[in-house]
Amino acid sequence: MTGIKQKLLSMVEGDLEKIEAALEDNLTPHLALVKETAGHLMFAGGKRLRPLLIVLSARLCGHENEFVTKFASIFEFLHTATLLHDDVIDGASMRRGKPVANALYGAPVTVLTGDFLLARALRIAAESESMRIIEVVSGMTEEISQGEIHQLIKKGDLTFSEDEYMSVIRSKTGVLIQGACKTGAILADAPPEAEDALSRYGDHLGLVFQIADDILDYTADSRELGKTVGADLKEGKLTLPVIHTLREATPEDRARLEAIITNADFTQSDFRQLLELMDTYGGIAYAQNVATEHVRAAKEQLRRFEPSRTREILEMMADYALNRRA
Repeated sequence: MTGIKQKLLSMVEGDLEKIEAALEDNLTPHLALVKETAGHLMFAGGKRLRPLLIVLSARLCGHENEFVTKFASIFEFLHTATLLHDDVIDGASMRRGKPVANALYGAPVTVLTGDFLLARALRIAAESESMRIIEVVSGMTEEISQGEIHQLIKKGDLTFSEDEYMSVIRSKTGVLIQGACKTGAILADAPPEAEDALSRYGDHLGLVFQIADDILDYTADSRELGKTVGADLKEGKLTLPVIHTLREATPEDRARLEAIITNADFTQSDFRQLLELMDTYGGIAYAQNVATEHVRAAKEQLRRFEPSRTREILEMMADYALNRRA
């Protein structure tokens, strides 16, 4: 996937430079510690997927101006806030190949910095003077919180179903990506059918990104992933590859799986055994097939728009989402 990644980066290089500048310009906390804590994660090599989707969605609908880029920065603020909060909740140690912010600045500062980013995002959203924009952005923050709570309730629950999993990832990850595409269309004052198509594209794309992340937790190494491999399992999170394997396993193998999953201190040998059982019952392959279907569905929504360079980029992003290595 190196080729498609490099091609994508070359096609959006100018947009990424403007987004990076907008993030610096619009963070503007009063305290240096807040900027340092936020910047530790925000400027640690994120993909800028969400702000980029706003710019591209608005452009696909024929709209482009400086405010779109400023507005786009709020989605990186929202995303960073959720990651800062996640790492405190999960007791994570690494994020993007670096120690998590709470390991350096403490949990209270990290949580409050996340709160600041949420508030900053809402303040910029208000500058749009669009009640629909404000409604979408505030609704996303509400849904993300509920997704986190749902995941906490189901932590370590071996009855966690595929339907529940899809609901959680829609709330935790998908809603921001869908919201980015939808608000890009709203800013462009796009007709309802175009807004709906981009919203559906974003919904499918968000699911692809999260399922791909969950696959990488079992197929990548720590250097590629930027966090500890197997971290989801240690945190009690059942993701699609595990859910499918549990569902398909014989009673004997399911008992072996449950023993590994319920042991937060499982060994590397245990983890290898888990991977072998996943291979036996097709857990990774099943998750890849589900994600592939969402890639197809995402591209189908884009066919409602005339062929263009922007549409091509959005189509490529769907392919890259599934097949990336980190």
